[in-house]
Amino acid sequence: MNTKVTIAGVEFKNPVMTGSGTFGSGMEYGEFVDLNKLGAVVTKGVANVPWPGNPTPRVTEVYGGMLNAIGLQNPGIDVFMERDIPFLKQYDTKIIVNVCGKTVEDYLDVVEKLGDAPVDMLEINVSCPNVKEGAIAFGQKADALFDITSRIKKVAKQPVIMKLSPNVTDITEMAKAAEAAGADAISLINTLTGMKIDIHRRTFALANKTGGMSGPAIKPVAVRMVYQASHAVKIPVIGMGGIATAEDAIEFLLAGATGVAVGAMNFVNPYATVEIVEGIEEYMRKYQIEDINELIGGVRE
Repeated sequence: MNTKVTIAGVEFKNPVMTGSGTFGSGMEYGEFVDLNKLGAVVTKGVANVPWPGNPTPRVTEVYGGMLNAIGLQNPGIDVFMERDIPFLKQYDTKIIVNVCGKTVEDYLDVVEKLGDAPVDMLEINVSCPNVKEGAIAFGQKADALFDITSRIKKVAKQPVIMKLSPNVTDITEMAKAAEAAGADAISLINTLTGMKIDIHRRTFALANKTGGMSGPAIKPVAVRMVYQASHAVKIPVIGMGGIATAEDAIEFLLAGATGVAVGAMNFVNPYATVEIVEGIEEYMRKYQIEDINELIGGVRE
């Protein structure tokens, strides 16, 4: 039984990886999860300088999930390279570094610094606010997405995954822009923008007013967008958004995803990723599927 998948020339032992921002660099989860069992660890977003993140409160539960406005708090690329990469290199799993920034130059700085680092792929978080565009995310305008993708591709030494925002009118337009600019793969969906108001205090539950919604409630939206994107482009798609079980992950594979990332569920069940790996194997045995690649895009039209 083969569970290996290949994305942009990189072979993964299985399609299951962690969602950026929900797993740190694996250190916090090491006592629960055997990282050797995962296809890849996708790190929390890394910027060229340390970011303090947003004021608190910055996480709140909502029906069917959670809202977060962490603000991409991170220690910066220098600490990351000194501390996190050596930790991950102890394990037999692929390393995908999520990169964030406020200007194109911020992104390029991180990508160049990672050029000779022993990491397998880069995932570019284009849901960051573009300070030069009045805080509109890079991933919300096709021309801005094309520009940043093409500029990153010129300097990147590892394959580049562009992580798409769902907060757009047409996800296929964004997927095509990333592909046309040379992206090696795309991942989606990032969080949906949401809001919660505390009626007893008559104030916003998050200091930032809005936050990114993740969790099981967004899964039908994510499956639809992954299906649309995978049919619009020829490059591989990594699907995410509300994956809690092996059944959820298999839905994304059938919709056209080559890889799947588990995000918010890590907070609820730290064992979720490994349970999903094992559940996919059980499903393959049950339906006598010899090669997981048979499932990718395998929904019957």
